[in-house]
Amino acid sequence: MNLQSPTLFNQSVKIANKFSLSESIVIYPDDCLDLLKSIPDESIQLIVTSPPYNIGKEYEKKLHLDLYIEQQARVIAECVRILTPKGSICWQVGNYVDKGSIIPLDTILYPIFSKLGLKMRNRIIWHFEHGLHCSRRFSGRYETIIWFTKSDDYIFNLDAVRIPQKYPGKKYFKGPKAGQYSCNPLGKNPGDLWVIPNVKNNHVEKTEHPCQFPVELIERLVLSLTNEEDWVLDPFLGTGTSIIAAIRHGRLGVGAETLPKYVELAKNRIQQEIQGTLKTRPMDRPVYDPVKTNNSLASVPWNKKTGQITLFDKSNKYMVKKEQ
Repeated sequence: MNLQSPTLFNQSVKIANKFSLSESIVIYPDDCLDLLKSIPDESIQLIVTSPPYNIGKEYEKKLHLDLYIEQQARVIAECVRILTPKGSICWQVGNYVDKGSIIPLDTILYPIFSKLGLKMRNRIIWHFEHGLHCSRRFSGRYETIIWFTKSDDYIFNLDAVRIPQKYPGKKYFKGPKAGQYSCNPLGKNPGDLWVIPNVKNNHVEKTEHPCQFPVELIERLVLSLTNEEDWVLDPFLGTGTSIIAAIRHGRLGVGAETLPKYVELAKNRIQQEIQGTLKTRPMDRPVYDPVKTNNSLASVPWNKKTGQITLFDKSNKYMVKKEQ
């Protein structure tokens, strides 16, 4: 369970349905383009979202890929307009699948951001261990977050998201600093490969939404790319995760969602966050290891050989026989 949200919010705070700079939490229950057009230029510090992947989920209408790209381009153009000069856009996407062939969506969306003058700072790989199992290709176990800034002068609070050092006792072995500790005492840069469990059936944050992302994933972006009382916007809000991550750390949150059931779900989750009752996975919790915890399901119940050499089989097939 998370700690109480910052004092910027209290249990009587209202969730507005139209954007105004005087509000603190906004859920617009309609098309995101209408919301974006109502927001003044250069007023949002961070735009973070996981847009529909055009794979036919209930909240999206599957479009021809060219039409999908055109639709995304209109949304992205409005996002760039409302982004502050020091702001960031983080677009979290996976793959578009067409008759068994995959198309990485970040590669086809990159030119849209680039033509609008944005600069990519990182292509962050979000790795998770659970998902659909494939039989004709390797199972997909990652998605990407493409991070762009509007200028070279952008907010980046690295110290807020440092993680524990691997070797905190390491020292310089030569030079003027010989004998001194070489690691940053606040921790190390988390890098661009983030291992964070995705929200599946046994995840504490799981709701009925089929493609929900974890709060801790967005928390890292909120902490590093914004300051307190900055606006964070999610044009495809879903269950409210981006607003939850924002208000948890004293930021302001706004998003759009078209499906009424997800609007209500987002409102309920945000209210729970404000009240301090929303259950989420702690950011500092290690990824669960069933072997280390002696989970009985981690024991292999069979001993079946297929007759084919597998990755972990020991084989002498290519060993040179000694001459007799």
